[in-house]
Amino acid sequence: MAIVAMLIIAGCDNLTPSPRAATEAPQKISVAYTYQPQSTLIHVAVAKRYFADEGLDAQLLQHTHGKEALQSVLDGKADVATVAETPVMFSILSGARIFILANIESSTLNNAIVANTNAGIKTAEDLKGKRIGYTPGTTSEFFLDSMLTAKGLAKSDVYAVALKPDEMQQAMVARRVDAVSTWNYPVTQIKHQLGTSGVVFYDRQIYTETFNIAAKQDFVGKHPETVRRFLRALIKAEEFVEQHPADAQEIVATAANIDKKLVQEVWDAFNYKVVLDQTLLLTLEDETRWALKNRLTEQSDMPDYASYVYLDGLMAVKPEAVLIRK
Repeated sequence: MAIVAMLIIAGCDNLTPSPRAATEAPQKISVAYTYQPQSTLIHVAVAKRYFADEGLDAQLLQHTHGKEALQSVLDGKADVATVAETPVMFSILSGARIFILANIESSTLNNAIVANTNAGIKTAEDLKGKRIGYTPGTTSEFFLDSMLTAKGLAKSDVYAVALKPDEMQQAMVARRVDAVSTWNYPVTQIKHQLGTSGVVFYDRQIYTETFNIAAKQDFVGKHPETVRRFLRALIKAEEFVEQHPADAQEIVATAANIDKKLVQEVWDAFNYKVVLDQTLLLTLEDETRWALKNRLTEQSDMPDYASYVYLDGLMAVKPEAVLIRK
């Protein structure tokens, strides 16, 4: 269930608000975002009042993961969402008319499989025949399949158990599953709880996650100036994160109600940049081939994903961050 979060942490900075934003009435925008580290730029933009500085009245809806946040947009409950590319891909294959406005985080170390060695799992190859939890339609599912393939296994070689992200830790403790495919923070929290019985399998070569800002095309078409202001606020947050990482970690820990030590532990796994580059398109196409091969969609053709990326917004506020050429 979405939790309405209206967290404003006071702070001052040297960034100058946009001139128009200072003289016009605030423009409303509802933002569905996650508590996860991938949404750090949203947390910082709220705490440092960058949305307000840009003349935005940001209404915030917090979710446990990006798939839920995107669903809020599709259901008309929010204007923009923070979400990884996998739910975006499935939504486009289902006919949703959405735009990706920007990537706000990327990582080769966010997704992993954490396992219980007491279940006889010492290496990734030992996952064969084991019960593995995953969240359908998310990067959790794609990473699981990719890891199994890299180890010469298929999904039919394991017992895949569909779980929500917030169910995984308890499922591991209760031994209902032997391993789970998920992302930080849960990976690190489960590893800590298992202690010496926990083992984590990463693979930086098989997958690069992109965490993005997505919105309905209709909203973007009607509110291009709101989009530009929103992106400008995120760019300010990017600059703050780069210049003041310790302060940013404190903000995230407070906003997400997470132990600061956990935030610090996973911090270096993430790259917080507002950008649009070719990695996004390549990953969407790779995941689509996976979805088609495994019959996870009724579609049979590869979409033109470049037509689902909105370049004008970021081009207007930071053109050097646009590295996609249509």
